[in-house]
Amino acid sequence: MTQPPPSSSSSPPLIPGLPNDVASLILSSIPFSHHARLKPTCKSWRLFLSSKTLIASRQSLRRLSHLICIFPQDPAVAAPYLFDPRHLAWCPLPPMPCNAQLYGRCNFTAVAIGPHLYVLGGSLFDARSFPIDRPSPSSAVFRFDFTTAKWERRAPMLSPRGSFACARDPDSDQIIVAGGGSRHTVFSRAGSRMSSVERYDVCRDEWVAMEGLPSFRAGCVGFFAGDEEEREFWVMGGYGEARTIAEVVPVDEYYRNAVVMEMESENGGGRWRETSDMWEEGERTKLGKIVVVDNEVDPAQPGVFMLDGNDIFRYDLASNRWSLESHIPRKPPCNSSFAFTVLDGELYAITFWNTVERLHKRAGRLYIQIYHPQQKTWRTLITKSPFRYDLDFDEAVMSTVHL
Repeated sequence: MTQPPPSSSSSPPLIPGLPNDVASLILSSIPFSHHARLKPTCKSWRLFLSSKTLIASRQSLRRLSHLICIFPQDPAVAAPYLFDPRHLAWCPLPPMPCNAQLYGRCNFTAVAIGPHLYVLGGSLFDARSFPIDRPSPSSAVFRFDFTTAKWERRAPMLSPRGSFACARDPDSDQIIVAGGGSRHTVFSRAGSRMSSVERYDVCRDEWVAMEGLPSFRAGCVGFFAGDEEEREFWVMGGYGEARTIAEVVPVDEYYRNAVVMEMESENGGGRWRETSDMWEEGERTKLGKIVVVDNEVDPAQPGVFMLDGNDIFRYDLASNRWSLESHIPRKPPCNSSFAFTVLDGELYAITFWNTVERLHKRAGRLYIQIYHPQQKTWRTLITKSPFRYDLDFDEAVMSTVHL
């Protein structure tokens, strides 16, 4: 069992009247979302709550906080927030390092590994490029350290990309990215596509190229399935080549299938195979928002869920078909959308509601509807939003964090 961070006998007690061992257990049990407010209490608390062994201690005590990190806009401009659904607590994070010549970052991906949060790629505008209003993909990688509360740059990707498939390898501290392009939320029908695939080694801070996708694919999602002996990396949905209507209006050609890479232990990658179509012609145009739930009973068969409008569908890997799982009880307001994420085995459908408080000050609340796939039950949370503006969950980026 991992012990709490040691304290020097000459230092003042963490809690007067209690042995430091007991005080360490108490402080280690406090939800992570409250740590930022407790650190200014005194120097000994600040040092203890900033210790690199604190998260390992919380894990051994089974006191990890399950949090949602929300990036409302460009993280270099708008600070991301951690949300603790259990305690309805918010914790702001510092903005990502900015570059005066780069702005409007979107379509990036955030992945949490241990005490670190990685922000990968995206599409942005570069004031040095011409024409100035044409977005460019980014290869930048940033890492936020929750112990030091600081951002740092890491090795950039070999190929700049946004709107790409990304997943963490559950067997190692590695991240795989696949496909992507330069599409920006400002221009919903433009942008490039690509097929390259890369693997990032977190410990070595090194990117390695892998066998590319069978064809160009952007706007896709990625996840791992299978056990340690037969691990597979899945890339679902997305769009490839575009066609035009009347030779004027561009229209994306969305994929109805998935591509699967069988991971080989020798070099961490293998060859791709394509599945058949996941739905019939006319059933739907494209995939909705996808989340993956770990299966505790059968880890080789994760639960893959899709939010399509107000309906939640479950994907069966064996039959390669989607089936209706449930309906969201309450629809979002007009001109609003759902965020869709998974936390601690439950599906979160989050939407933004505007309310009017006294003195006609505009305030917003997050209406969260939570579905438990095993129990097939719904519950609801309502919390006041820390953001001073409306949230567009079609543009916001979310990631789950365990601290």
